[in-house]
Amino acid sequence: MLKAILFDMDGVIVDTEPLHRKAYHQMFDDVNIKVNSVLYESFTGQSTINICKRLVDHFNLNEEPKYLVNLKRKHFKYLFENDSNLVLIDGVLERIKDYYYNGLKLVVASSASMPNINRIFDRFDLNPYFSAKFSGSDLKQSKPHPEIFIKAAESTGFNKSECMVIEDSTNGIKAAHLGGIFCAGFKSEHSSGQDYSLANIVISDFREISFLNRNKFFKN
Repeated sequence: MLKAILFDMDGVIVDTEPLHRKAYHQMFDDVNIKVNSVLYESFTGQSTINICKRLVDHFNLNEEPKYLVNLKRKHFKYLFENDSNLVLIDGVLERIKDYYYNGLKLVVASSASMPNINRIFDRFDLNPYFSAKFSGSDLKQSKPHPEIFIKAAESTGFNKSECMVIEDSTNGIKAAHLGGIFCAGFKSEHSSGQDYSLANIVISDFREISFLNRNKFFKN
């Protein structure tokens, strides 16, 4: 029986990808590196610190990864506070309320930093619906390692078999799969170039996984 939903945030709850893309490319310019689209897309679902470690290694940079992280976060904070185009993903708020008012426990498990998670939750008044928040930046391992989803599932007090992950990225879907948790892969215009082959189901509209339809899609 489905009892808990573990939400990724970027690309699932809110489309922050345009802001992150701008912030990352401003940081790339700051340290004078050129990141092609293939390398950039491989970052999806990973924490900022792990992305910056990869950049330092890949480009043999003299800067420390944390320096790159701080540059990127500075740019993102400015964009977050000044870009009016940031909105929730279509249909996600209705589904969050649907799950919450039908007694499911909701947890966010995102590779974003906790300050960014809190900014999103405060801006869109999501805190009342969620019982816990997990940031990949605060854990030992980043997606595709399953640590974040295992901890998020444990926080609900239910078995993994009673939880469902909603993810839009290759790394996030793989993390859910490795953690042995049912995964709905959310394929949308905001998540190009991702691999959904390990997802238990693939959706393109949140209405497909309404609480009323849970017995049609949740197979655990």
